[in-house]
Amino acid sequence: MDLPAPPTNYPKTLTSPILCRRRPDAGAARRQEAINNCASRRLPRPIVSPPRGPSVRHHSLLQPAPPGPASDRVIARSSAVVAQPPLPPPLLLPEMPSPTIRRLDVASPVPADIDIANSVEPLPIADIAAELGLGPEHYDLYGRYKAKVLLSVLDDLKAQQDGYYVVVGGITPTPLGEGKSTTTVGLCQALGAFLDKKSDKALFNRLCPANKEGKRRFADVMLKRLTKLGISKTDPNELTPDEVRRFARLDIDPESITWRRVMDVNDRFLRKITIGQGPEEKGMVRETGFDISVASEIMAVLALTTSLADMRERLGRMVIGNSKSGEPITADDLGVGGALTVLMKDAIHPTLMQTLEGTPVLVHAGPFANIAHGNSSIVADKIALKLVGKGGFVVTEAGFGADIGTEKFMDIKCRYSGLVPQCAIIVATIRALKMHGGGPDVVAGKPLDHAYVSENVALVEAGCVNLAKHIANTRSYGVNVVVAINKFASDTEAEMNAVRNASMAAGAFDAVVCTHHAHGGKGAVELGLAVQRACESQLEPLKFLYPLESSIKEKIESIAKFYGASGVEYSEQAEKQIEMYTKQGFSNLPICMAKTQYSFSHVPSMKGAPTGFVLPIRDVRASIGAGFIYPLVGTMSTMPGLPTRPCFYEIDVDTATGKVMGLS
Repeated sequence: MDLPAPPTNYPKTLTSPILCRRRPDAGAARRQEAINNCASRRLPRPIVSPPRGPSVRHHSLLQPAPPGPASDRVIARSSAVVAQPPLPPPLLLPEMPSPTIRRLDVASPVPADIDIANSVEPLPIADIAAELGLGPEHYDLYGRYKAKVLLSVLDDLKAQQDGYYVVVGGITPTPLGEGKSTTTVGLCQALGAFLDKKSDKALFNRLCPANKEGKRRFADVMLKRLTKLGISKTDPNELTPDEVRRFARLDIDPESITWRRVMDVNDRFLRKITIGQGPEEKGMVRETGFDISVASEIMAVLALTTSLADMRERLGRMVIGNSKSGEPITADDLGVGGALTVLMKDAIHPTLMQTLEGTPVLVHAGPFANIAHGNSSIVADKIALKLVGKGGFVVTEAGFGADIGTEKFMDIKCRYSGLVPQCAIIVATIRALKMHGGGPDVVAGKPLDHAYVSENVALVEAGCVNLAKHIANTRSYGVNVVVAINKFASDTEAEMNAVRNASMAAGAFDAVVCTHHAHGGKGAVELGLAVQRACESQLEPLKFLYPLESSIKEKIESIAKFYGASGVEYSEQAEKQIEMYTKQGFSNLPICMAKTQYSFSHVPSMKGAPTGFVLPIRDVRASIGAGFIYPLVGTMSTMPGLPTRPCFYEIDVDTATGKVMGLS
């Protein structure tokens, strides 16, 4: 199928948290009634707008699309051969009014992020909640466009099967970032708005909902379709699974569709301060400092907790220091564990929001990806997996490259959650691969060197050693790996083919070119299909990198080998801390390595896939409440500072409209 070329300007994007698709099955009559009520409120107003022009065609346009708007966007295809044959075009659904379907106008070149965000009025979050099958008893509203999803949802849905679990990692990044967040959002919009993943039964239940008495019936027009299919049954409950599939799935050819529808503050001077200088604090002077809030252990506790009771235990056992005899002093020792929990009792509830295309988003927690594990919360993941149900998809982003974020996702987060991912995505860009192949330094705020905006296949191929190492590392966990090639304007077909070929040779399940930043969900349709195939064919159990019973040093050395190191060197301070934590009984905790995100090694300038280096452990610290030991590889700053020309020069408010300007 021939598709028009996509726009070719890809500005820097905003970040994104967990995204999930709606629960596939229709649920009880109450949920269906909530959705119907929601739809009846919104039907009088236009919910779609016309395409930008007659040349726009839709690939895999599905109705109803789970929650949300689909944008008038297309996907750029690569001609490279892949190992897996493509699936036939996705099955299409019958026309049904949905309160959260929206069609977006696409501009070229792509506008600034803030302009894109301001171009769409968010849907009331109650509408999004209704589409997920959440009733008012399941959430607390925070204004019109945000809501806190209550943990009681997990109890109500405990019998519901989980959906597919997908983690998004990436290759070792440039300082500019390679687009994991845009890939996370774009993939979810593709899965949510273009590739409907509801089961046949779930779709059938929506088409033939039960009434207040629990009975189902076919509408008159449905009887005609039954006749066409040669099905003489008139009771929905009598249809066989095959008849349900034939009835519910229309299998429309997309090309045949003619119907048109339309805070945290940075302050480097607070990194090291002196306190206790007041007259009433005489004799208590000491040096300390501030961290940014995401570096707090409380943030890591929030992200790794599994319930309110679990959070209370974790907050209480946070170690704030040791006694002079060497015993750990905890928050409960200070008597503040309960009060901390009271302060956090509302924060434990994930925030429900939405993408521009109306795909549901659960925003929850943001622990540092260096000294903490850099992933969103377990409770949000668990709620999302129940809401989407069997066959649905939950996509979550892991901070920095896969050597940091994905490793911590698997070895820390999945250990505590008990959840098992079916697919891991590695986001790659031609720009970053050229850097790893020997290209000039990439510096934020400075124009890119000519090497990054002109074709150089050899440089790309040389840099693919970094991608191949990430693929091999991620596959070692037993999950299928899909490479998402985040396309930029200057990328050429030959360069993208080189990445695809290198990905497949390294053992990737698939490698797909994506244009989701310019085209939204439609630009990630093929990625969605690849993720679907990867999830459905996943058979291996999750394999951790190390057993918890190993010593602290053994676990550190397993991760160092994972990076490519030939050995580990411990400072005198690190040896002292390891001995202390072992004596205190904390040696059975997982390891959370704090190292640079710009290299597999401890040296940011060592690009590609370095080997034979010795990993230096400067110090070893612990977040006992959160539940991990974190060795410090080099120097880690936990309080960012502003550059010479901060972005606030461009930020202001349009006093006429109240809209924010200049964000990027």
